[in-house]
Amino acid sequence: MGEDISNPELRAAPLAYENRPFLTSPDGRILRILSEYAEPLSRFRREKIQDTVVFFGSARFHSRPDAEHALQRTPASPEEQEHARKAIEMARYYEDARQLAYMLTKWSMGIPSKRHRFVVTSGGGPGIMEAANRGAREAGGKTVGLNIRLPYEQTPNRYVTPALNFEFHYFFMRKYWFAYLSKALVIFPGGFGTLDELFEILTLAQTEKLAKKILVLIYGRQYWDRALNIDALIEAGTVAPADKELYCMADTPEEAFEILRSGLTRYHLQEPPPPSEPATPEIAETRG
Repeated sequence: MGEDISNPELRAAPLAYENRPFLTSPDGRILRILSEYAEPLSRFRREKIQDTVVFFGSARFHSRPDAEHALQRTPASPEEQEHARKAIEMARYYEDARQLAYMLTKWSMGIPSKRHRFVVTSGGGPGIMEAANRGAREAGGKTVGLNIRLPYEQTPNRYVTPALNFEFHYFFMRKYWFAYLSKALVIFPGGFGTLDELFEILTLAQTEKLAKKILVLIYGRQYWDRALNIDALIEAGTVAPADKELYCMADTPEEAFEILRSGLTRYHLQEPPPPSEPATPEIAETRG
């Protein structure tokens, strides 16, 4: 007779989608990537979010009261005092982002729709991100935070709508969700991350890879005229003069709001024009 190979202690293997060692291994990476697509999609549908307006800008800016308080308790070294005074100067951008998000949310909440339109979205962290979420929350609207897990702690700001608080592992999936629902991008003064998001969208628009119109509004000429020199690129021939039409600029919340309201209405609220008459067979043939 053959050897009895039964093992009474053998238990059922875990289901693949419940096997944590596999899911967190290199072989499970594709499933983790898909999860960062499917899970946000499910939540956006459940919360009836149709589209968004994304705010970008420095995480290092504070509200004016916080900046003034920091100056009062700053040690007396000239360098630290100057840094604290600069923080008060840059706090205007926090307050402007807060006001603009408030105005935009109040307007969008009045749009007749079964789903939420032009929901203010940010990276979910501090600074300009917090200001945008804060303004939208104060207006009574929903607001999205797309956070990223980093080696150093970056907790969601307290103004993000809890059901729309996301945390990503992969930067490229987070970027996907910034762009996928967006109908406008508002770029406040910021650093490398802000520049990265700005130029990625401008590149997609320049190369006609966007299936929709995304408005790009750059806020704060005084800052950006020093940080960017697009005219130098045009003079060098690396950028076409017409590419400056891919974005517009504003210096006040009121000016920015009017640009956004006008553009969003024109491109995403008005009925599209009727299709033109189809070409006759003869014309179609000559075009071929």
